[in-house]
Amino acid sequence: MLYKIGSVEVWRILEIHAPFKHPNDLYPTAGPDVSELIEAKAPGSICPHSGNLILPVQGFLLKTSSHNILVDSCVGNNKTVPNTPNWHQRSDNRFEAALRAAGVGFDDIDYVLCTHLHTDHVGWNTQLIDGRWVPTFPKARYLMPSADEQYHSQQNTDLYKESVSPVIEAGQAELVQAGHKLGDHVSLIPTPGHTPGHVSIKIDSAGKQAVITGDAIHSTAQCWYPDWHFAYDADAIMAIKSRKHLLETVSEADCVVLGNHFSLPSIGRISVEGSAFRWDENQ
Repeated sequence: MLYKIGSVEVWRILEIHAPFKHPNDLYPTAGPDVSELIEAKAPGSICPHSGNLILPVQGFLLKTSSHNILVDSCVGNNKTVPNTPNWHQRSDNRFEAALRAAGVGFDDIDYVLCTHLHTDHVGWNTQLIDGRWVPTFPKARYLMPSADEQYHSQQNTDLYKESVSPVIEAGQAELVQAGHKLGDHVSLIPTPGHTPGHVSIKIDSAGKQAVITGDAIHSTAQCWYPDWHFAYDADAIMAIKSRKHLLETVSEADCVVLGNHFSLPSIGRISVEGSAFRWDENQ
């Protein structure tokens, strides 16, 4: 178990921990010394061989008294991602092994919460069986941001055809908006910009709080530099606004913060520092 928020257990479900792309390409407005700035604030984040940002790809399993809730389902196997070779046509059991280590299997997941519909957050929504994409979690309800689903359905991308529409066709999807609550402890908070309907996840139990960022923040270095644009933000200006609001909210609440792509162990707290913020790993 990674952490416990009141009565809610939080487990890390790590699929990939590897160099991704160069920080100059990921943060195009951050300036030529972005790699040095990231390494100074998040030591060990830059691969010494390639110079690329080391990007964990992970979801989080929430165990409440009544439900097993998976927040984001990583990249998945056999998915079409030609622009990212490390994600393309994977065949790996690490994700399932992480679930097993947490004491659950595919049949034990009651809900899948998608913070947004990007490849590395919805991949294990489905698996390829006998040439057909089927929901990986046969008993689960999948909660997906409605604005994201609308966008991807219009584009009809490989992502949509492989990881989203099969869930909808199986009758297991629920299209939701920010503010949606799941049980007594979990709710969706609006952080649009990275995608139109992007949400972060709030956990509230026994007077304790935590927030799972999704892709509202990609690196803990963005606490110090929240104005950095991220290359894959659909609306960079809106993403910055959402990021700053989230940073303000979690710093005021002094709650635990978990980042899908934060350097391991990916858990800590955020506080105000000058005109920006700072990150401290959870002790």
